[in-house]
Amino acid sequence: MLRRALSHPLTRGADIDSAATTELRRRIIREKAFLRRLYLEWYAAIAASVPPGDKPALELGSGAGFLEEHVPGLITSDVLPTSSADLVLDGGRLPFRDASLRAIVMIDAFHHVGRPRALLSEAARCLAGDGVLAMIEPWRTGWSEFVYRNLHHEPFRPEDERWEFDAAGPLSDANGALPWIVFERDRGRFETEFPELRIVSVQPMMPFAYLLSGGVSMRSLAPGFLYAPWRGLERLLERIGFAGAMFARIVLRRTVRA
Repeated sequence: MLRRALSHPLTRGADIDSAATTELRRRIIREKAFLRRLYLEWYAAIAASVPPGDKPALELGSGAGFLEEHVPGLITSDVLPTSSADLVLDGGRLPFRDASLRAIVMIDAFHHVGRPRALLSEAARCLAGDGVLAMIEPWRTGWSEFVYRNLHHEPFRPEDERWEFDAAGPLSDANGALPWIVFERDRGRFETEFPELRIVSVQPMMPFAYLLSGGVSMRSLAPGFLYAPWRGLERLLERIGFAGAMFARIVLRRTVRA
């Protein structure tokens, strides 16, 4: 009932797996001041992770975003044909030559990938030496699990033993806990299976900001001018060890074996 009351009027009842809904969400991100500032912060963090060079960078799940305005030479892609996507592709079968990309980046996309091993294998193949795989994804904490299970429309299953899941719908099917499963709970397994991809950093963040923004499917709970004060409070909480993050910035680097 609460989720319905807070749902954004533009996307209420819309088909999540429709390209038209993604276009609406692109409009929502630009029009909601608090949410737009959040995305600008995310984009700055992702852009700072991308190494310089002449090789292109690839974004997976470009969807409703506008990261291409912040990363030079970015190729945008999605599983749906949208106005923001240069390519429509499957992350498990990338149409790029070996070692041809300087970076692969994604925001809120990895947890929708039903075959994460295929995507990680393709990343290891396509990234050049010292190339980067960077993402901002949902993260599991006690606080975030409560929010994702009760207020979010996507599945959140940290108890799943398998990384893979059935993905009948490109956006409606997901496991919001997947990034935490792969890069935290099963980190040893990841490092054994993908020695070419070294985890550089996992930075949990934002216990409240995204919830206050309403995301792309709910009404905003705070005006844009409150973004900076809220982020200041969150950074203070992070410094004193508050373990309630809802997202994490994850950076992997492609290593070259001698």
